[in-house]
Amino acid sequence: MESVRFKNRTWDVAGVLRRPKDFDAAKKYPAVICAHPISSCKEQTAGNIYAARLTEQGYVTLAFDASYQGESGGEPRYLEDPAARVEDFRCAVDYLVTLDYVDENRIGVLGVCGGGGYAANATMTEHRIKALVTVVGANYGRLAREGDLTAGAAVGMLEAVGRQRTAEARGAQAAITTYIPNSQEERESAGVTDVDIVQAIDYYKTPRGANPNSPNKLRMSGLAPAVGWDAYHLAEVLLTQPLQVIVGDVPGSFGSYRDGFELFDRARSEKKDILVIEGASHYDLYDQPFAVDQAFEKITPFFKENL
Repeated sequence: MESVRFKNRTWDVAGVLRRPKDFDAAKKYPAVICAHPISSCKEQTAGNIYAARLTEQGYVTLAFDASYQGESGGEPRYLEDPAARVEDFRCAVDYLVTLDYVDENRIGVLGVCGGGGYAANATMTEHRIKALVTVVGANYGRLAREGDLTAGAAVGMLEAVGRQRTAEARGAQAAITTYIPNSQEERESAGVTDVDIVQAIDYYKTPRGANPNSPNKLRMSGLAPAVGWDAYHLAEVLLTQPLQVIVGDVPGSFGSYRDGFELFDRARSEKKDILVIEGASHYDLYDQPFAVDQAFEKITPFFKENL
């Protein structure tokens, strides 16, 4: 396992490169890029669960922190910028093809939650990626537009973002908000009961998954680009690579169950499959063995066949 850096525009993206056991630099290996969820980092589910297990199966893997987040560069901090997130994938491929031991014709990608939506979008226009897996993949653009599920929520949010940008342009401090409540007590006081939020707090804010590179911070003034963005736009035209979609059947407000079916239905891919894991929630597929093991019953043969 090695800490690496590669460029996106003018800043460094921080990654963790894993090589298989008994690695031989004289050989050529397939590689899988593993993309973390929104608000997450390379040390959590994408890296320490999915990348680690794929490396055990013989793949070179690369998990990285999104631009503006974690140990990656980019200013201002805590942006969740769809364009930069998608470009991160292309830059990750650029990095992998410089490694003599990576087979440039056998590069795949696996994305978890928002990383799955970004991975799908990147794969449409980055055909050096030969196979795509999404695990509870979520469309961040849809999430941004839905807001609180009222008709005017997205427009109201855009107006608030505009006011904040004006304030910051005139010298005000940046508004940094959170993705989720910082504790179950905070959630309960807000009257939130959704399973995805409950389990997000359990994952991100307890020793189960907490990491300092995932600080639960989001820059409000950067929210506007996501509202007009659709992770699956043109999937029926441009997404032709083999596709494996994995979701759990316990739905929550993040919407990965319906997003998974939308991607599956829209993808032009001739070779595509969707797996629904019974009794699994969104966050069960982050790290719970019963769900992750079932996911790998599909992931393992999928990448073996397509990379």
